[in-house]
Amino acid sequence: MKKIRVIQLVALIFFTVSGGPYGLEPLLDSVGEYAALLLVVLTPLLWDVPAILTVLELNSMMPVNGGYYQWVRQALGPFWGFCEGWWTWLYTFVDLAIYPVLFVQYAAFFFPALATFNIHLELINIDLPVKLSICWLIIWTSAMLNIWGILPVGKVTVVLSAVVLLPFLILFGIAFYHHSGGMQIPAPSLKNVAFPSLSFGLYTVMWNCFGWDSVTTYADEVEKPVRAYLVAIAIAFVLVIAVYFCIVLVSQQSHIDFAVLKSSGYPALAQLISGRWLGSLIAFGGMASTLGLYAANLLSVSRLPRAIANDGLLHNSINKLHPRFQTPYISILLCSAVVSVMVLKDFDALLIIDVTIYGAGLFLEYASLVKLRVKLPKANRPFKIRLSTPGLCMMILIPVSVYGIAITGIFTSADSIWLPAFIAVLALLSAPLVWLFVTWRKPHLKMHKTIFEPFHKQNT
Repeated sequence: MKKIRVIQLVALIFFTVSGGPYGLEPLLDSVGEYAALLLVVLTPLLWDVPAILTVLELNSMMPVNGGYYQWVRQALGPFWGFCEGWWTWLYTFVDLAIYPVLFVQYAAFFFPALATFNIHLELINIDLPVKLSICWLIIWTSAMLNIWGILPVGKVTVVLSAVVLLPFLILFGIAFYHHSGGMQIPAPSLKNVAFPSLSFGLYTVMWNCFGWDSVTTYADEVEKPVRAYLVAIAIAFVLVIAVYFCIVLVSQQSHIDFAVLKSSGYPALAQLISGRWLGSLIAFGGMASTLGLYAANLLSVSRLPRAIANDGLLHNSINKLHPRFQTPYISILLCSAVVSVMVLKDFDALLIIDVTIYGAGLFLEYASLVKLRVKLPKANRPFKIRLSTPGLCMMILIPVSVYGIAITGIFTSADSIWLPAFIAVLALLSAPLVWLFVTWRKPHLKMHKTIFEPFHKQNT
C-alpha cells in the first residue's frame, strides 16, 4: 500500500485542525477588537501546544492506526479506551455536520437563493431545501473519495490547501499595501467583555484550533510516521496561527461591522477591501476549505471504529475492508449516514457540543501520557517532552483551566447557549451506558490487560 509523505500530511493536518480561518468570523462580534487578538494568540499556546506535545510523544511511542484510542486503551484500560473512542466518534459526527452547512453559506455568496430555495418532490409531496441536497452531495462524494483510499485524499488536500491559502494571501497583501498610515493594533484587554461572551469567544478559537490528535488515527499509512508527524505538525501549527492572526488584524483595520462579518463571513470583508472579485475568491476558498475539512476529518474518524471493532467493542462488520481499495468502507458509509442526519443542526450549538465533548477525550490522553511516563519510564520515545512527571501535570493544568473557564461561562449564561453544553454532558454520559451493555454481552472484555503490564513485570 502506498503511503503519504510529509507535504501531504501537512495538508491533511491543516485541514483536520483548521482549513483556514473560516468559522472564526463570530470572534470579533463576541469579544470585541480588544480581546480578539489576545484570544487568537494566547488560546492556541495554552490550549493547543500541550495537546501537540502530548500527541507527538504518544505517537512516537505508539505510531499505530487508531491513534489516541489505542494510547488511552493501552494506558488506562479498555473502559477508558472505549470512552475515548465513543466520545471522539460522537464529537466528530457533530464536527463533520458543520462543514457542508458552511459550504452552502459560502456558495450563497454567488447564488443567494441557495439559502431559501426548495425543490418540490412530487412523488412524496415534500419540499426539499436545495441547501440540504448540496450537503448530502458533499457527504456522499467525500465518502466515495475516502473509500478510494488515503493517497487520493492526501493529494486532493494538497491542492485544496493552495486554493484556500492563496485568496487570503492576496487579501492580506492588498489590505496591508493600501492601509494608510501605520497599523494601530488595539491594546489587548478583556475589560468590559461579559463572561459568557468571553466563553463563547474561547469556544470559537478552541474549535478552530483542535484536532491535533485526530491526525494520528492513520499513522500506519504514513511514511516514516515519527519524523513525518513531528515536521508536519510544527509546520501546520505555525501556518494556522499566522493565518488567524492576520485575518483578525485585517478585520480590525478594515472597520467592518462585526455583526456583518459574523453573518456574511470573510467574503464580505474581502468585498469591502477590494471589491466583489476578491469576495468571490474568498468565497470560493471557503467552499474549498469546507470540502477539505470534511474529507480530512472523515478520513480520520472512519479509521477509529475499525480499531474499536478489532477489540470486540463494536460489531465485526465495521472491520470489513473494501476488496479493491483496502479501506474501511463500512465505517465510512456508517459515518456518512449519521452525518447526513446531523446537517440540520444550528452552527453555534454544534460548536459548543463539539468542543465540550472533544475536551473530555483530550483529558484522557493527558492522563495516558502521565501514566505511561510513570509505568514505562524507560520505554522507547523518539520524541519526549522535556519535563518531569510533576512538570507534565503542571503543563496539563493549563488547557484544563482554559476548558474550565469556557464551559463555566457557557453554563452561567442567561441565554439558551447553556443547553448545547448540557446536551454534550449527556452525550459524555452515554459512553458508560454503552460500555455496560457491551460488557454485559461480552464480560471478558473487562479483563483486557494494558500494554505496560508485561513491561512492568520484566522490570521488577
